[in-house]
Amino acid sequence: MPGLGLRVTQEEEAFPGGPRVLVTGATGLLGRAVCREFHISGWSVVGTGYRRARPHLLRCDLTDEDAIRGLLHEHQPDVIVHCAAERRPDVVDRHTEAAVNLNVHATSTLAKEAAVSGALFIYISTDYVFDGRNPPYGEDDSPNPLNLYGRSKLEGERETLRHCPGAVVLRVPVLFGEVESLTESVVTNLWLKVEAAEGCTLDHCRQRFPTDARDVAAVCRKLAERAKEDPSIRGIFHFSGKEQMTNYEMALAIAHAFNLPSNHLIPLTEQSPGSALRPVNAQLNCTRLELLNLSVEPRPFSSAITDCLWPFTPDKRWRQTVFH
Repeated sequence: MPGLGLRVTQEEEAFPGGPRVLVTGATGLLGRAVCREFHISGWSVVGTGYRRARPHLLRCDLTDEDAIRGLLHEHQPDVIVHCAAERRPDVVDRHTEAAVNLNVHATSTLAKEAAVSGALFIYISTDYVFDGRNPPYGEDDSPNPLNLYGRSKLEGERETLRHCPGAVVLRVPVLFGEVESLTESVVTNLWLKVEAAEGCTLDHCRQRFPTDARDVAAVCRKLAERAKEDPSIRGIFHFSGKEQMTNYEMALAIAHAFNLPSNHLIPLTEQSPGSALRPVNAQLNCTRLELLNLSVEPRPFSSAITDCLWPFTPDKRWRQTVFH
């Protein structure tokens, strides 16, 4: 098939008799965490990537419908976790057609094929489907995205539920985690501002709820396991970290966690001109997950971000000297 290179993953070899999960975007921040979470829980994991494809993952162009059909026919997953997306609002504005092809059309194809095969489809969406004017937002509140990114993800939700009524949509806010480069997350990228020698301005207007990708991965696994037993586990769910912080406040917390100065960090209380409009506060109400006992207690931001950033400190022994 065009765009499809089939290779069995190490994870699949490890648990050949376990339930099977296919993870799209497995080279990304969330996709890696999802693969790891399912793997350590005894699942047979197949991960796909495209531009960042690497050994032990499948290279698949998700905008190629034949490639998707071939992938699912070959591996016959019980669950599909669709993490692949263009998540950068400013990139979506500049490269709209490519972003819509991935965020909407590829999602539509995956949802159709999941419905045909009987696989549970978990679609990762975003708090940016809301305008941020009346938080917190429940699953039944009316979306009103402010930018093209939010609109593309909302359309992906609609395509998911239209073609695969038994699917799960999981909305999450800004993510961070164990990154391969600081720029993988706007949260970890703040380390560059904290380390800077000169003054740096940081947004102190938009309220964010930074969420560890490892926690999101655990929620995906719990949803998958419960949905196998209970067909009422379907539709839209919210999961979020609980600490409300602007980018400026996150940077202050990072500086404090590493005992670094912060007086060069300057709060900016107006949105930067020329960038895609973002909601001021799109806080998610996560009660549905909690009532079903499908949530996890989010890791505290200060300890979680320390876990993620210590490998980028000048002295790699920092973690040992602080924690031991």
